[in-house]
Amino acid sequence: MRERIREASPRFQARMAGVIACITTTSGFAAIARGRLIVYGDAAATAHNILAHELFFRLAFAGDIIAILYVAYTLLLYNLFRPVNRSLSLLAAFFSLVGCAIGTLNCLFELAPLVVLGGAQSLSAFSLEQLQALALLFLKLHVQGFYIGMVLFGCYNLLIGYLIFQSTFLPRILGLLLAISGLCYLVNSFANFLSPGFAAHLLPYILIPGLAELLLALWLVVIGVNVPRWKEQAGAAAVRT
Repeated sequence: MRERIREASPRFQARMAGVIACITTTSGFAAIARGRLIVYGDAAATAHNILAHELFFRLAFAGDIIAILYVAYTLLLYNLFRPVNRSLSLLAAFFSLVGCAIGTLNCLFELAPLVVLGGAQSLSAFSLEQLQALALLFLKLHVQGFYIGMVLFGCYNLLIGYLIFQSTFLPRILGLLLAISGLCYLVNSFANFLSPGFAAHLLPYILIPGLAELLLALWLVVIGVNVPRWKEQAGAAAVRT
């Protein structure tokens, strides 16, 4: 797969990356859907909402699964930014791929409430209240897993933002905005780890810079990269090595 990516034209790679990034916005739908169903201070209300809107909840889960396509986006951007700085591009890809792995495993916590609330025979020893509390616990663990993943994606956005800023084939403003979004992800995640009460005051404003990711995706789809400048930078990188 990596060899095919390398052989493709930089503009095609950029546009494919943009398309995939747009597809992975299903994770945003998933977050909004969960937010409508989950009442974090009320296990019974949460369980009722999930069971009453089970299809909606399953669609949210599917949205997070589809977002795993971010792996392909990561590989495409790695190849695009190798000419700028191969080491930093590789480090950025590492952060993103580890974040994707955490996100994939974290989906289990999202699916677990359906198993717990589904009336499995093996769970008959638990009371209804205990099952509801267990379902809510899984959802709370899912949130913490999400913030751990966002630490890695925050680092990824910072590095990709720097690489865009140093490149000659994409507008520097995109790199600056992406780096700001990465910094906001880090601030939001660590605020949730250290002071959840304070973090609540940051939402949703702290996540607004995340729109830079969508802006980059749309730029890649519509315009792509400046191919002559990309080839010029790739040639200079080849001479250096």
